[in-house]
Amino acid sequence: MNTGTRVEDLLRELAPQVVGVLVRRHGQFDTAEDAVQEALLAAAVQWPEQGIPDSPKAWLVTVASRRLTDQWRSDHARRAREVTVAAMVPDADAATPGPGDEAPPDQDDTLTLLFLCCHPALSAASQLALTLRAVGGLTTAQIARAFLVPEATMAQRISRAKQRIKATGIPFRMPPEPERAGRLRVVLHVLYLIFNEGYTTTSGPDLHRTELTGEAIRLTRALHQLLPDDGEVAGLLALMLLTDARRLARTEPDGTLVPLAEQDRSRWNRRHIDAGIALITGALSHAALGPYQLQAAIAAVHAEAPRAQDTDWAQVVALYELLARVAPNPVVTLNHAVALAMVKGPGAGLDLLTALDGDERLAGHHRLDAVRAHLLEMAGEHGAARDRYRAAARGTTSIPEQRYLETRAARLAPPDPGGVTGSG
Repeated sequence: MNTGTRVEDLLRELAPQVVGVLVRRHGQFDTAEDAVQEALLAAAVQWPEQGIPDSPKAWLVTVASRRLTDQWRSDHARRAREVTVAAMVPDADAATPGPGDEAPPDQDDTLTLLFLCCHPALSAASQLALTLRAVGGLTTAQIARAFLVPEATMAQRISRAKQRIKATGIPFRMPPEPERAGRLRVVLHVLYLIFNEGYTTTSGPDLHRTELTGEAIRLTRALHQLLPDDGEVAGLLALMLLTDARRLARTEPDGTLVPLAEQDRSRWNRRHIDAGIALITGALSHAALGPYQLQAAIAAVHAEAPRAQDTDWAQVVALYELLARVAPNPVVTLNHAVALAMVKGPGAGLDLLTALDGDERLAGHHRLDAVRAHLLEMAGEHGAARDRYRAAARGTTSIPEQRYLETRAARLAPPDPGGVTGSG
């Protein structure tokens, strides 16, 4: 690993800890987070040339605190702000720690910061953006590129989120016990959405955005270290690892999408698979059952099959039936229909899909058309399948998915009579 990569990894690990230190000391999440971003930028420039400091966290805290103080002092029109800063500086407890004086590991604020960024007062888009910036250490430009929006748009989104935190007076502390479980579900959902956007990008020319999948895995792994006994945290990490294990086999060299049944499984990441199976096995043995554990268990069944035809589809169907009871949603029904078709035939899968025709959550969504097309093709109804594939292709903004669906439709097209030559 070169120095630049090592610095980048270290900065992402330390970013939430440094934000937590400043917010815990001084409050004002918005200005503290901006100051930390400046400190991270300074470190990214200086450390590769000058070397990583002996106490990198203390270095970042020192630089960010100075930026924060400078920012307050620059607002000379408001003497009250000057008084506040002056009052903070002499306090021995609030002084910036020197090298070797960082907070002990049990004062790591990463989990508290995750809960803050995923507060229900924020919109889902704001939760995603703020988590990637404050906890993930990504710059606004990096987040904007990942979600294919202009940097100015993403900057406004992040700014509004920070202003919302300030306006609502959300405290920087762990939520009380009655709220914690519900808030943890929000945190897990945000990490799940970040991973999904990276694994199958919703728009643009690329199928994957590895900076998002990698960051989601890193943050979930950190969360698992903080909450090692939580079964759903372990389940989500296992699900991510088992899913990401297939990434290299999901596309041809030219970017063409390869469906699960046709993937070269020798290209799957065995290290991710082994780690994911170990995590989900442990979680299922001691924790209360939850939806992420069930999804990970389904992924593990696929991962354990040497060939597509060796998949234990009956077990997959049973797991989907259980998942439908624990956490019913239309995406679960879509996947359940495919598994059911593999066990009981395409007709059974198509019958299950009829329950989704009136579901507004899937209205106009290309995945319903794509799954129905697949099952119709299995049933030999090629004309109807072709129409559904084409409808699905029109409905997605992902270019790799469009090409794949159009190719499937083209394979089912009838021969062109005009292309047949006569005897004369």
